[in-house]
Amino acid sequence: MPDYHDDLRLAHVLADAADAATMERFKALDLKVETKPDMTPVSEADKAAEELIRSSLQRTRPRDAVLGEEFGTEGHGPRRWVIDPIDGTKNYVRGVPVWATLIALTELGESGDRPVVGVVSAPALHRRWWAAVGSGAYTGRSLSQATRLEVSRVGEVRDASFAYSSLHGWEERGMLGGFLNLTRDCWRSRGYGDFWPYMMVAEGSVDMCAEPELSLWDMAANAIIVEEAGGSFTGLDGKPGPHSGNAAASNGLLHDELLNYLTA
Repeated sequence: MPDYHDDLRLAHVLADAADAATMERFKALDLKVETKPDMTPVSEADKAAEELIRSSLQRTRPRDAVLGEEFGTEGHGPRRWVIDPIDGTKNYVRGVPVWATLIALTELGESGDRPVVGVVSAPALHRRWWAAVGSGAYTGRSLSQATRLEVSRVGEVRDASFAYSSLHGWEERGMLGGFLNLTRDCWRSRGYGDFWPYMMVAEGSVDMCAEPELSLWDMAANAIIVEEAGGSFTGLDGKPGPHSGNAAASNGLLHDELLNYLTA
């Protein structure tokens, strides 16, 4: 198996630079916010963080392609960096600290395009999570000060904690019935939102989570961290990985039941 240690170290350096840029403008009274064509907000900090990451990748990994939420696709090849400069922009612009920079490296292989490195950095929460394929998933202050992540062993829905982002998306897609049945049958449900539920699944503090509509940059880093922690990450169609346009993540033991509820 290839060694992705250098790529993981680079992803941490990229996250450090993004954290500095985003924290400098977090809660700034003069923060500039625009509305994109899809009616979602984008701040000057989103753009600045992605530009910083892209600039660094041009110097350090000039042969790799880049896909980012704000500036699209650049380059070609089997290796591609996938960037969400601020996952949780609505939180960011309102001063809520639940947002993060998501950085993943995907590689094209026999099984298709898969994440091989992922870093999720949430500086306002003072938290960071990361993983590389075959090396496990971790959380901590740095590569040398880290705790290995492991999903929970909860095996029954009635004992499980389920996390989500909102009700609206499920209702829009005609999937609210199954979603509500799951919230009724599980032990606990909470709307943490964005990247955080996936990191909680990886940590074992939440047992399952799902979202009905997502882009690759929302999922690539989360997917490898959940999987390397021993969990399952698929689309609602059950297809492994972050390419289905939606996501379901769990400790693995509950995954089939999770999908059955949400697609009933």
